[in-house]
Amino acid sequence: MINKQIKQAASADQSVTNEEVRIKGTEQIAMYSRTGQQYQIFISKPAAAPPFSGYPVVYLLDANSVFGTMVEAVRLQSNRSEKTGVVPAVIVGIGYPTDAPFSSSRYYDFTMPVPLKELPARPDGTPWPQHGGAEHFLTFIEEELKPGIEKRFKIDKSRETLFGHSLGGLFVLQTLFTKPALFQTYIAGSPSIHWNKTFFWEKEKQLDSQLNNQNLNVELFLGVGELEKSHKSRMNDHALELSRKLAALENTRLRVEFKEFEGEGHVSVLPPLINRALRFALSPNSLK
Repeated sequence: MINKQIKQAASADQSVTNEEVRIKGTEQIAMYSRTGQQYQIFISKPAAAPPFSGYPVVYLLDANSVFGTMVEAVRLQSNRSEKTGVVPAVIVGIGYPTDAPFSSSRYYDFTMPVPLKELPARPDGTPWPQHGGAEHFLTFIEEELKPGIEKRFKIDKSRETLFGHSLGGLFVLQTLFTKPALFQTYIAGSPSIHWNKTFFWEKEKQLDSQLNNQNLNVELFLGVGELEKSHKSRMNDHALELSRKLAALENTRLRVEFKEFEGEGHVSVLPPLINRALRFALSPNSLK
């Protein structure tokens, strides 16, 4: 009897058409920046109709690696917003035309120009890929991607978040320090502050002035993995130091939160970081 059931199951399996699994409610489109760089844009739209003010939106860097993780986290948790503290949101992942989790193009897009002699040594001893294009990448986000998303969806422009990890976390901080009005919430996971530490230490008071002069209230979440303490870049120390410096600014309109995730490393920190970031950015009771 058991053998007969196995044969029937095998026969049924042969009749099934193999198809790739898709995440419901998502799509991807190719976009080219004005400088000619190709991006793969991953988009997730909530099943529910937008609220009167529009959907909150999270712009996610390195989408090839973590878009699915964030989309599923939002889909599950926003189903019971009153319990989880996460409301439905549009997720816009910025990735590259590759099947790999990361593209070397991120080195150019996420970094500001830094003299070669000041760059940290690469772990494997090889030269760093082309870098220093953060200004062009930010222009693409501000002038091309965001307007395109706002034409397609009803977006709450008072609830826009930028999320990045590692070099992406560095880019998030650079955006906060150079154009703080572009987003209201900034999530920097394991940020590579060591890449351009001097920039942040020199510009912290300037950021304070920008926020006050422009009457801006913004939020920053800095998250790192406990196991990253041993990295020679001192990633955890730099993130904690920056959080304390920003929290201590005299007239700050910046809400800062720092979290070290127990037992997590540079990559494994991403799922718990995403969960905490979503509650930080998408709370139903948050007044942006």
